[in-house]
Amino acid sequence: MTKLKIIAPVLAIASLCMIITIWSITEPQAEESAELPKLLDRPEKVQLDGEWDQVQNHYAAIRKKLNQKPNDSKALIQLVSIYINEARITGEHGHYYPAALKAADRALSVQDLNSDSKFLALLYKAGVQLSLHKFHDALKTGNDALKLNQHNAQVYGVLTDAYVELGQYDRAIEMADKMISIKPDIRSYSRISYLRELHGDVDGAIEAMTYAVKAGTPGAEETAWAMNTVGDLYFKYKSVDQAKLIFEEILQIRPDYPFAVAAIAKCYEKKGMHNEAKQWYLKSIDVIPELGFYTDLAMLHKTKGETAALEDKKKEIMEMIADDVANQHNMNMEFARIYIDLFEDYNKAKEYVDIEFKDRPNNIEVNALYAEIALLKNQIPEAKNYLAKANVTQSKDPYINSLNNQLAQYN
Repeated sequence: MTKLKIIAPVLAIASLCMIITIWSITEPQAEESAELPKLLDRPEKVQLDGEWDQVQNHYAAIRKKLNQKPNDSKALIQLVSIYINEARITGEHGHYYPAALKAADRALSVQDLNSDSKFLALLYKAGVQLSLHKFHDALKTGNDALKLNQHNAQVYGVLTDAYVELGQYDRAIEMADKMISIKPDIRSYSRISYLRELHGDVDGAIEAMTYAVKAGTPGAEETAWAMNTVGDLYFKYKSVDQAKLIFEEILQIRPDYPFAVAAIAKCYEKKGMHNEAKQWYLKSIDVIPELGFYTDLAMLHKTKGETAALEDKKKEIMEMIADDVANQHNMNMEFARIYIDLFEDYNKAKEYVDIEFKDRPNNIEVNALYAEIALLKNQIPEAKNYLAKANVTQSKDPYINSLNNQLAQYN
């Protein structure tokens, strides 16, 4: 699954929440408006020592403002930031991303909206569009924001992400260079890291992401995300043992951080310790309903020959994806991956990759997935063609390398 990378756009936008003062109030929560979605109760394990109370108080204050003045653009933009942040922390993407879009569009519809507020609303909106995998829309929205402000680092982060997903890697590098020249922080370093990884510079990617961690606020969710990404890089390219130490360190700083919990499960699975892996996957699912956790556990059931458990997880996964699709999320790549791995229905998988390929034919992940399907269907000329496109950045990703090795057997 290619799930963690899609966290980066939201990281860039949600980090703007740091600019907004968290208000501490004692008034009861404001009455819900039928026009804007409500705040869902956080699972207990991600309430985090008063953080949840602060978020609820902040939300109540914003809703009170909006009840008094429905077109308060600043309050609407603050509400968008809360929705985005809660999507990250709770995994309730189907609720919060459409909510964020709705609030952003409402802010953008306010008459006489000043340029600063319009810029922020567009920036938030572009970040959500990226998270929904609507990359062309995000690029357009990001460029609209850029016309209003060429000196904000985060707009270049949004554009970097959009160009990466659309396979325009040279443009992505240009945007990332502009971003880090304006503000070398956790968000810009993380993008430099990913671009280096894409271009085969693993050591450089680890170095940049380590800078991202150092630039982050200790204990903050975005810092845990950056640490987790360092761990992922070690897991993929260096040492599973070193990766596991990093994931364990995260849990010392931010207990129950679900992506670190799931990553530890992968470490155990890599070592063939399947029972331990299963327990850690279940722990991650117990924290938030992240699709990737369910698919990883399902694959473990498949490996262990646990047919009944696998069938149960497949049903849950398909229900989760259907909910995402119903809430505006493009899930073509996820569908394709699941039909390959869990259903072994390669024709159905190809139907979804066909849609994605038409939308972004130069993206290396799309081409790699096409190549995998071609190899599975023994269509060697097609696999060779798609793999040539997947190798354009000279990525050393183990997945792409495995496809290259499979193709080499036919030469």
